[in-house]
Parts: sequence; C-alpha cells; structure tokens
Amino acid sequence: MSPPPAARPPLTVLLATPRGFCAGVDRAIQIVERAIGKYGAPVYVRHEIVHNRHVVERLKALGAVFVEELDECPADRPVVFSAHGVPKAVPAEARQRKMLYLDATCPLVSKVHVEAGRHFDAGREIVLIGHAGHPEVVGTMGQLPEGAVALIETVEDARTFAPRDPANVAFVTQTTLSVDDTAEIVAALRARFPDIAAPHKEDICYATTNRQEAVKQVAAKSEVLLVLGSANSSNSVRLAEVGRRAGARAYLIDDAGGLDLSWLAGVGVVGVTAGASAPEVLVQGVIDRLAERFAVSVEEIDAERETVSFKLPRVLA
Repeated sequence: MSPPPAARPPLTVLLATPRGFCAGVDRAIQIVERAIGKYGAPVYVRHEIVHNRHVVERLKALGAVFVEELDECPADRPVVFSAHGVPKAVPAEARQRKMLYLDATCPLVSKVHVEAGRHFDAGREIVLIGHAGHPEVVGTMGQLPEGAVALIETVEDARTFAPRDPANVAFVTQTTLSVDDTAEIVAALRARFPDIAAPHKEDICYATTNRQEAVKQVAAKSEVLLVLGSANSSNSVRLAEVGRRAGARAYLIDDAGGLDLSWLAGVGVVGVTAGASAPEVLVQGVIDRLAERFAVSVEEIDAERETVSFKLPRVLA
C-alpha cells in the first residue's frame, strides 16, 4: 500500500535525453508491423528484431513469429532479417528458396558491412572491435570469407593481435560499443600499427554515442541510475557500465517490475534512461512506480536532440 502523499519522501528524477528508440530500431519495428499489415500473419522474423522483450512480445501478439534460423521459416511466408544484420549466406539462402525477405538491418550497420568489404577488396587484414557472439558481430564477420576478419574484444587482444602484414591492417567496430572502451582499444591498435586504416566516420552509431553522453551527464548528478533495457541488449548494458564509471550505482532493469525500491533508501536523486531498443512506455512505468512511494519531481537533462530517420524498404513505403 502506498504511503499518503504527505508522508512520501522527495525524489528528483533526472531523465536522460536522448533515450529509448533510435532511428534504426524504429525502422526495424515498422518493417515488421507493415509487413504484417501488407501480407497478413504470420510474418517470420529471423532473430529478435531488436533486443527488447517487450517489443518482441508485442510483435508476437500482432502475428510475428520469431526464429533463429532461416530453415525454421516456410518458403511461402515473408521473413524479416533483424536490425543487427545477417551474414551474406542468409539472404543467399532466401533467394535460393525463392522467399520474400525484408532486410531490417540498421543502415549504420550496413555502412560497417560496406567498409569491411572495401578493406577486403583493397587486400587489407581486417580487425573488428566487438563482442563475440553478438548477432551484429556474427553478421559483419559473415560478410566476408571465413578468416578474413579478426575479432578484438579487449585492449589485451589489441596488444597481442598478430597480423600477417603489420603495415596493411584496417579496423571496423560494432555500432553499440562503449565509446570510452573502444577508444582505448583503438589507441592500443594505433600504437602498434600507426598506419592502420580507420573508418571515414566513427562506426559507433550516433544513437549509442548520444545516449552514453546523456548518461554521463545524468549519472554525475545522481546517486542511483536506472537503465531500462533487456540484458541481451548491448547498448543498454553499455549504458549501465557508463553510469557506474560516472559514479552512480546503476541497475539494468526490463521494466518497473524489476525495480527494487530498497535501492533508493536514503536517495534524493535518481537518474533514468532507456536503451535504444526500449520503448518510452517503460520509462513512464518506472516514474509511475516511483510516484507510489516518493514525492517525485522530474527534470529532463538534454545532451543532444536527434532528428535522424531512415527510409523503409520501397515495397513497404
């Protein structure tokens, strides 16, 4: 039972801006929704369209069927490839089976694929900075022949990497990494390979960078930071890590149900943000939950305003 309003201790909630859906996530979700509207249910989706349980469950209710591999999809129903990107072998198999497929790969991930291909065509040995097993990394490495891309996860990996020709190396990165961690890895690579070819523009996407910068500003003023996002969401996990580095006690939670109010004992300021795949309704749910126990005042901390949008595939526009 909630305490009466007069008995509720004050709590300032600092909302990080930007937070929540990025343009790539918004586009991917729209692709699934419009595909269901155009072709009817079921529409198959290879891998979670984005890494958020609430988004996936809502799309399931609309008629999406999520699978891990293409061989789980019937050839006579549309299939959508997730925002994380897929190895080249996947669309090749879909074409061979004469399937209707829609590619929801984020355009900024596709940019990394193109960069890797250009380096390969130029005869360079390619380093991918990223996390092993993440679908974006699997998709990027799968753009090129096996062995063409070496995965670097840590500064130590960068220090021990042994290329065939140290004068002919290039690097690309996963789009959802920690900006600070990646800078350390890149610095270690540059120290060893001064001529290493870099992306024309940083691969870590604008949304990841902006959300991490917003978290730094909010965490510096907060005692506790709440990050809305799923545990398998790379960008959400990174936000919690960035918050901890900035001095806040940071917790990654799926929704208001994951909030333990004992974390806020004696706390006067709490920061709130959401990963790029987490819907805004989850943020409001946390604020509503806090308002049951505290006299809440909400302040927005603006780090950057985003105006990016991506076009849908022509067949769905």
